[in-house]
Formats: sequence, structure tokens, C-alpha cells
Amino acid sequence: MIFSMTGFGSSQAENNSIKIEVEAKSINSRYLDIYLKLPTLLMNKEYELRELIKAKMKRGKISVIVNVKKNDVEAELPVIDKDKLKLYLSMIKDIKKTAKITEKIKLEHLLSSEFIFSSTEKEFPEEDFLLLKRVISNALDELLKMKKQEGKELAEDLKNRIAIIEDNLSAIENESAASVKEYFEKLKEKAKQLVENISEYNDRLEVELALIAEKADITEECVRLKSHLKFFLESVEQGEEPGRKLNFLCQEMNREINTISSKSVSIPVTHNAVLIKEEIEKIREQLQNIE
Repeated sequence: MIFSMTGFGSSQAENNSIKIEVEAKSINSRYLDIYLKLPTLLMNKEYELRELIKAKMKRGKISVIVNVKKNDVEAELPVIDKDKLKLYLSMIKDIKKTAKITEKIKLEHLLSSEFIFSSTEKEFPEEDFLLLKRVISNALDELLKMKKQEGKELAEDLKNRIAIIEDNLSAIENESAASVKEYFEKLKEKAKQLVENISEYNDRLEVELALIAEKADITEECVRLKSHLKFFLESVEQGEEPGRKLNFLCQEMNREINTISSKSVSIPVTHNAVLIKEEIEKIREQLQNIE
């Protein structure tokens, strides 16, 4: 099952004392990277909430924003910690003196610092915390639902591109055998023209020419490429977190078609190889969006 790495989910709930709103977003990332924005009162619960997110999300840059409101107010007004205020003022004065700044200390300079404020609340009630975990879980489920839906669309696109590659590969195989035989006959003619006495054209020379022509044979590369295509489709349908596996297969497919292109002695084969390369590149770009 393929999941996209991009998605959005939200959820909210309330009880008699609080209302909780959660938004969860996901974008592309090579690893799992979690950004969690919490009210100050919940900072001591951050580790537990991160583990909750890790249990559901496997890969991507995940942003989870939590808003908690009490009685339709986001939070009670904080109180000023006078001791911290004095320390903060002293620090600002030292900075001004050291940096030789003449600007006066304004109220806005003080209000912008969270250091001088303290909340009147000491802990988050367990009942409210259980509600919060449920809301976060629901938001992540909505995010996963969107990731799954987009993943289905990505899977269909990948299958269509693999089908195009298979068609072009069939055309290459059909052309290849005839082109190698034709190449061998051309080598023979050139060799005969170079041999002064036609009687000197013997079986040994024909074997050598056959070996040269054989180097243009691309049967093995076509077989390996078909094998990669089959495994790719199986991984799309059945693989668990197939992103990395599909990326590896894409590299191997590209390696085989490059070899086919370099060995080919046929213009039609080369043209079809170019078309396959284009589809592999499009697949590679799509794989950046897959978990």
C-alpha cells in the first residue's frame, strides 16, 4: 500500500472546561521529522505526545499544532514574575552599556519576552490530557486518510508509466534480434572488402565477427529490466513502506536502459530507449512524494 508524504488533518473536541483544536500537516522529508507546537502548560507532556505521533507516522516532515482554550479564551492571563522582570531589566541595561546603545527601554521590549511571565496554572488535568491525546490521534487519522487517498492516485500514475515502459521494451525486443543479425551481415561485408584475397576469409574470421556482433545483443538487459518492472509493480501493490525499495528499483531500471542504449546498433531501439528513460525520470520524481 502506497501512502503519499503530503496531507492535512484536523480535529477538535471539548468538555466542560476546555476546547481543544489540533491541526496536523505532512510534507516530503527523507526521514521522520516532527514539529510539535504546544501551549506552555503542556511542555512537560511533549515526549509522550511525540511518541503518540511516532506510533502513527513513519516518514515525512510532520507539523502538529495544538490550541487549548478555556471558556472561549485561549488561556488565562499570565502574571508578572517581578524577580525575573528585575533580572531582565538588568540584562538589557548591561547589553545597552556593552554595545553602546542609546535607545530607551520601551514597554514593547518587555512584553515580547516570555521570560518575565508565569502562568497561574501549575498542571494540566489528567482528564483533559486524555481528551487532548484523543483529538491529536483523530487529527493524525484524518491526515493518514488523505495520505492514503493521494497514495492511490500516485500508484495509478506509476502503473500507467510502467505500462508505457513495457510497451517500449517490447518494441525494443522485437527490433533487437533483427538489428543484431543485420549488424553481423554488415560486418561480414566490410571484412570481405578489407581482405585482399577472398580466400583468406575463413571460419575463424567469421567467429570473431560473430563475437563482435554478440556484444551488441541486449537480451540479458531486457530480461533484467522486465524483472525489475515486475518487482516494481508487486512492491506498489503489496509493499510495506515501499518508497526506498521503489527508489532502488528505479535506479536499477535506469542502469539497464542506459546499457541497452549504449549497446544498441539500431536507431529504433535507441529512440525507444530514450522514451523509457523519460518515463523512468518521471517515476523517480513521483517517488519523492511516496512514504
